[in-house]
Amino acid sequence: MSDAHPIGIDFGGTGIKAAPVDLTTGEFVGERERIDTPKPATPDAVGDVMAQLCDRFPDSTGPVGVTVPGVVRRGVVHSAANIDKSWIGTDADKVLTERLGRPVHVLNDADAAGYAELRYGAAKDRDGLVILTTLGTGIGSALLWDGVLVPNTELGHIELDGHDAESRASASAREREDLSWSDWAKRLTAYYQALEKLFSPDLFVVGGGVSKKPEKFLPMIEIDTEIVVAKLANNGGIVGAAALSHLKDD
Repeated sequence: MSDAHPIGIDFGGTGIKAAPVDLTTGEFVGERERIDTPKPATPDAVGDVMAQLCDRFPDSTGPVGVTVPGVVRRGVVHSAANIDKSWIGTDADKVLTERLGRPVHVLNDADAAGYAELRYGAAKDRDGLVILTTLGTGIGSALLWDGVLVPNTELGHIELDGHDAESRASASAREREDLSWSDWAKRLTAYYQALEKLFSPDLFVVGGGVSKKPEKFLPMIEIDTEIVVAKLANNGGIVGAAALSHLKDD
């Protein structure tokens, strides 16, 4: 295994972002780089972009962690939200390892963010059950039990008021329906209360782009469980992917 800083790559519907990560601190080593997601975002096209991004960090020759907005089991992608459907059934670990010429570990984007919070952020040293949710275009989730990641939970798709939860309570739903922060907080309250009934968690961690503005909505969420903002915000995917790639390569 290389001692160089592993690279984390966050593959989203509009942009692909990458940075080397210092695993001691969870901080980026240098500036984050970004390239627009190609259209169509096929495995070959995305692999080419990721190779370009890795070339921008010549001193980082170690493993690479990649997040994907979909279910990933043992490196194989089983769903594709906001990316080309040709990813479904693709052994992304194999394809990207061959394209980048180094070990690549692929995982769900919310799972990566959850692992980052577990290792460096709001869930660090927390026992019991922690549920991270990312509020964005949809709702991603990560289940953390006594420091162990339980992958691919997809809790954004539970039923809420007869609808898929993320269609009602995601950050994009707030923008699409022009909801006030207080009205959105009511929907989030219903969502988190549903999760409370199902899982009885010890802590909720809220991530996604909206986590930069917690004062706008977090105090208005009325639940019994402690709820805090993610410390790594939108950097969590890159950091968690890099950290897990290092573990897989060890």
